[in-house]
Amino acid sequence: MVRRRLTIKPSQEHNLATWDLRPATAGTRPPMNPSLLTPLAASLPATVPFVGPEAQERGLGRAFRARLGANESLFGPSPAAIKAMQDAAKDVWMYGDPDVHDLTNALATMHGCGPENIIVGEGIDGLLGYLVRLMIGPGDKVTTSLGAYPTFTFHVAGFGGEIYRVPYKGDHEDPDALLENARAVRSKLIYLSNPDNPMGSHHPAAVIDTMIAQIPDGCLMILDEAYIDLAPEGTAPKVDANDPRVIRFRTFSKGYGMAGLRVGYAIGAKELIQSFHKVRNHFGVGRIAQAGALTALADQAHLARVRDQVTQARVTLVDIAQQNGLRALPSATNFTCIDLGRNGDFSRATLAALLDLGVFVRMPGVAPLDRCLRISHGNDAALQIFAECLPIALKQAEKSLGR
Repeated sequence: MVRRRLTIKPSQEHNLATWDLRPATAGTRPPMNPSLLTPLAASLPATVPFVGPEAQERGLGRAFRARLGANESLFGPSPAAIKAMQDAAKDVWMYGDPDVHDLTNALATMHGCGPENIIVGEGIDGLLGYLVRLMIGPGDKVTTSLGAYPTFTFHVAGFGGEIYRVPYKGDHEDPDALLENARAVRSKLIYLSNPDNPMGSHHPAAVIDTMIAQIPDGCLMILDEAYIDLAPEGTAPKVDANDPRVIRFRTFSKGYGMAGLRVGYAIGAKELIQSFHKVRNHFGVGRIAQAGALTALADQAHLARVRDQVTQARVTLVDIAQQNGLRALPSATNFTCIDLGRNGDFSRATLAALLDLGVFVRMPGVAPLDRCLRISHGNDAALQIFAECLPIALKQAEKSLGR
């Protein structure tokens, strides 16, 4: 193929453009002009919140033996949902319904609210991006927890917001500290995940109810409930969908086992929810995704089976931790944090050793949370591999740090 130089020259007759299609010499393409970026975009670091397991596999030159780091459901989606997606594939030449009508109405029925209180989007991550775009501009303040799920702050930085992080209280996000900081700096948004990622802890509904009641004027609480389908009874607060103080986010990625589909939704006051239509990608949720999520929602028996499997995997991880003289933290999610009893350096060395052994896990990013490893609740085969590799990795970490 001949590479061609696409040089734009002003036309003398119409002040339009003509194309110079002379063959270009290899290596002569000019670099992108940095001034094309906005000053804000130019100032941002070239980073992403997570390094994907696929990228790590490419770096290792081999596939992982056990994929236990991304909090995916190794128990898979509903077979009925798989069938629905297979059936929908023949119609994939058509765009998905931009109103996501059927799924939106089914979710509204489930939550006892109107469809005007529901917005469906490309996972919680995508919806968080839309919300931040709607509410945060340069200099606007937001409050979150130090070490909490990083994608929210990634979006905030992208729109020039100022991020305030408060420490965890033990292994839990601290509602009182979040409220105190939001009042002090006059935050527009407070972010709290319940159950929590990365620690797997949770607050009962009464704590969340109290927090919502104390949200300062001019502030919105983001309640990320990605793991709520796997949490103990009494974790989810009974919030009026039209309460203007809070917006709740949920997903089909965890309990429903459809992380690769990218379908999430938010429940909130009508005026806020309708504002998403100003900025959202109206064709962001494809036809196959809508069919799969709608059928998964109807198959609550499968979700119940997944809960049972998650519970059993949780017991297994507690046993694995104890066999290695370690402590598994209580979990309300589909992952368990194992406290290695050291510091972040030891956790990182253990993590690196596990990765080298073909076991993909992750760890919290900041102290003192980074004393832990975070392991997804996998199936028996994956957890057996982890059980075999963990003592080897711990010994290698000891050796690498000279202990």
